[in-house]
Amino acid sequence: MPLLVIVQIKFTYTAFVIFINKKNTMKNIFILLFAISCIHCSAQSPEEILKAKEIEFSVIPPPVANYVNVVRVGNLLYLSGKGPLQKNGIYITGKVGKDLSIDQGYEAARLTAIIQISVLKNELGSLSKVKRIVKVLGMVNSDSNFTDHPKVINGFSDLMVAVFGEKGRHARSAIGVASLPMNIAVEVEMIVEVE
Repeated sequence: MPLLVIVQIKFTYTAFVIFINKKNTMKNIFILLFAISCIHCSAQSPEEILKAKEIEFSVIPPPVANYVNVVRVGNLLYLSGKGPLQKNGIYITGKVGKDLSIDQGYEAARLTAIIQISVLKNELGSLSKVKRIVKVLGMVNSDSNFTDHPKVINGFSDLMVAVFGEKGRHARSAIGVASLPMNIAVEVEMIVEVE
């Protein structure tokens, strides 16, 4: 059970005990209402978090070769690599560190995270079925002198944690590659545990 939930349950129990054992003062009523509201806030679904962040699901690009977007084996989903496809249907392209800045690479990785979340939503129906983002492999299109690959792929990882909380923390590799299909800036694949 996540630490935040345990703390909130203990806090709610304590507030309830205080409320029952003491006079019905306004202070105790506010404590109880605050505790209840904290539990409600922490119960936001991933879809509600995305909506609050004004992030819309993306159109899922079809595979560009002989593979599928996702394969399920038991309770694990293996998501094929995806790139930063913009709403206008054009990929963010170029080498990070040469054609694109680290910040632009970060945004490309973040956009790729939205696409992978869209793949999950399409596969599962509800993102609440995600138990854990297990492993992420992020590939950065860069030249041999570029060494800040982790900073770029943080765009992907940061969004996973923002949307899924502790379930979004994952093992990860961030590597540089000489090229990627269609010269896309980043490609990210992942493994996800589901209900």
